[in-house]
Amino acid sequence: MSSVISSFRSLVVAMVCLAALAGCAGSVSPQIKRLPERVELNSVPFFRGEMFQGAPQSLAALLTLQGTVITPGLLEKPLHLPGGEARLQQNLQTLAREYGLVVYPLDGELGALLEQVAAGYPVLLRYTEGSAFWTEPRYAILAGYNRQKRTVLLRSGMNRRSLMSFSAFESAFKGAGGWAVLIQQPGQLPANVDSQRWLKAADELAGAGQEQAAARATKALGAAR
Repeated sequence: MSSVISSFRSLVVAMVCLAALAGCAGSVSPQIKRLPERVELNSVPFFRGEMFQGAPQSLAALLTLQGTVITPGLLEKPLHLPGGEARLQQNLQTLAREYGLVVYPLDGELGALLEQVAAGYPVLLRYTEGSAFWTEPRYAILAGYNRQKRTVLLRSGMNRRSLMSFSAFESAFKGAGGWAVLIQQPGQLPANVDSQRWLKAADELAGAGQEQAAARATKALGAAR
């Protein structure tokens, strides 16, 4: 009788495990399920460093990708570092516009971020790093994902290929406010571009003194309609 009970318990445990796995599989949004299984943007540069929450390194990588010859050290003063860590989110956007680039905000959902990566666009974002007793915000570049393994790939800190599970990343990303943007050339429209959001970003670019770049951004949207 004991062997029968033991076998029954084993069967119940197996069924519970399978149900849990099925639940995890079902937790991925339809938007993510439509994306390619695996993407890694190897063309995204990487500058190693732990200073200033990773902001100069991340922005330097994206500016380099867009053709600007730059290093993180050259961005510290215009980002008001050290001392301006609390204003980095705004300062990053302001500085990117000064280089004639469109700062396009993204929805704070994993699917929205991965959709842009799948289209070939790295995402600049903020997330929290640390433990249950200590955390700090960091800036990084989302440069890939693996849908089957449920992992994202970040260019972050000292790690060119920092892997995080979908769940851990979503928690760290939302814990830092869910802030993420694309930094695009004016003629480089995001995937499934939101017209009003793009036009607002173009207006902000014009407000930074980049009227010609803003006009190109507006023209690019008109040509895509």
